[in-house]
Amino acid sequence: MDQMPSGIAKTGAETAEVGADFNLDDLLSIDSPASLPDDSVELKSLFIRLVEKSREKVGLLEGQVHARLDDLIQAKIQEQVHAQLQIQLQAELKVQLAVRLQEIFEQMRLQRLRQYGPSSEINPLQGRLFDEAESLYAQPELDPSSESGPAVVDANARASVVKPRGKRQPLPSELERVDIVHDLPEHERVCECGTPMVVIGQEVSEQLDIVPMQIRVLRHIRLRYGCPKSEQAPVIAPPAAQVLPKSNASAGFLAMLLTTKYADGVPLARFETILARHGAEVPRQTLARWVIGASQALQPLANLMRDILLESDVIHMDETRVQVLKEPGRDPSTQSFMWVQKGGPPNKPVILFDYDPSRSAQVPIRLYNALAKLPGIERLACWVHARRKFVEAVKIQSKGKRSRADQAIEMIGELYGIERRIKDRSVLERFETRQAESLPVLAKIRAWLDLALPGAPPKTALGTALHYLNHSWPGLVRYVERGDLPIDNNPVENAIRPFVIGRKNWLFADTQAGAHASALIYSLLETAKTNGHEPYLWLRHILNALPSAKKVEHYEKLLPWNLNPLDLASNPNF
Repeated sequence: MDQMPSGIAKTGAETAEVGADFNLDDLLSIDSPASLPDDSVELKSLFIRLVEKSREKVGLLEGQVHARLDDLIQAKIQEQVHAQLQIQLQAELKVQLAVRLQEIFEQMRLQRLRQYGPSSEINPLQGRLFDEAESLYAQPELDPSSESGPAVVDANARASVVKPRGKRQPLPSELERVDIVHDLPEHERVCECGTPMVVIGQEVSEQLDIVPMQIRVLRHIRLRYGCPKSEQAPVIAPPAAQVLPKSNASAGFLAMLLTTKYADGVPLARFETILARHGAEVPRQTLARWVIGASQALQPLANLMRDILLESDVIHMDETRVQVLKEPGRDPSTQSFMWVQKGGPPNKPVILFDYDPSRSAQVPIRLYNALAKLPGIERLACWVHARRKFVEAVKIQSKGKRSRADQAIEMIGELYGIERRIKDRSVLERFETRQAESLPVLAKIRAWLDLALPGAPPKTALGTALHYLNHSWPGLVRYVERGDLPIDNNPVENAIRPFVIGRKNWLFADTQAGAHASALIYSLLETAKTNGHEPYLWLRHILNALPSAKKVEHYEKLLPWNLNPLDLASNPNF
């Protein structure tokens, strides 16, 4: 190709220059082909520009379409996800609602059972205290020395069978006897033959008699001596030492006051009324001051008891609620706690009460700070507490229905069956039996717990029991490591019971000082009782002896295990 045709062989710059004056927008608005340019180069240039413009618009449209499609897809996805989430949320809400309804239903049933249902921890006649005389009239008097116990009578034949009365027990020999002689008239003591009759024997029957409370005034008379010649100043006998020197309450009065309030559960308001009925007007505020003053004087004995408690290998501890009205920074309705401990050597059992506003685990550390720092101190959990929660779950389930709670109670029963069989064996034998028999039962309970725990809602009665068992497991299994460790905390729960009975009467403590005083006096009385003492006699003796105690040895002689209960009963001045 030596030469291009004229008008065709032009550079790109020339081509662009040809159509430079022609507006592309005008081209797009052309109605007929006659309006197009006649020159082919110019027409080609316009066509190229039109194609490029079209591509730009197509690309823009494609971008807009893709963006729109993306928006639609995203909206659809979000709509589907939202719908799915709504379905899942509704399902979860239904499950949560069902669980919550179950929790509320269980709480209502438990509350009704606690209020109206029977309980093994209360008197079966608790609801019939007013007519208990009529209720108990027809029941037999059982002979405690009999080993056979009451006869079992069929319920259908109960109405037609008369229960035999038990043998009457002799009255206690230590009670004072007052002889009342019943004699025949003189004319009946002469024989028909005319000979006067003589006494050849007697028949004795005994009755219980009560002399109402005798309130008296002890007059302490201190003789004063003087020289007739007035050579020296008069001298006078020193005053008798008293527990409360500035009060007019004797040791015997204080002993009765403390015993009546803390051993018998009589509030100070009622004791004030009893005193007034017998002619002594003593305001309850004064009685309260005497209680706190006596507790302060008795503090050294409580300190020595705590030292003895720390000598034991095992210390039982539990807490129970107490309400104190005037606690700094706390509402009067806020619950505080009385911490109860039981332990000591076998021949020196000790029960101690300590008041604290908190239920925190730091309280035992505070009470036994020195002991807690020693190596080898371990915490055990109580199987009775664990079992009790499953018992509550069984109480609220439908009648005739078995659940995992029943299974738990049966397996825990196996552990207690082993303990009943070995309770009288030596420590070594108990250890060997626990290792051979109790460990497999514990392994079975653990495997069962791992299967049952994931499917139980934590706030239901069964879920609460399972989670408590799981949380307490390390402490629950420790008892099998030795033969002398207890399986439960029942000893201290039995020690708490007198306090709970008293709390039903006096309801609350007014101040923290009163709560501390109550804790100390409960400690002394319950320790005295567990050592075989009658609390009034023991208190009267130590309150008489306390003012003259000056050394530790003097206080140690007053501890319950260092006094003979028979000596106190036979000699009131011992």
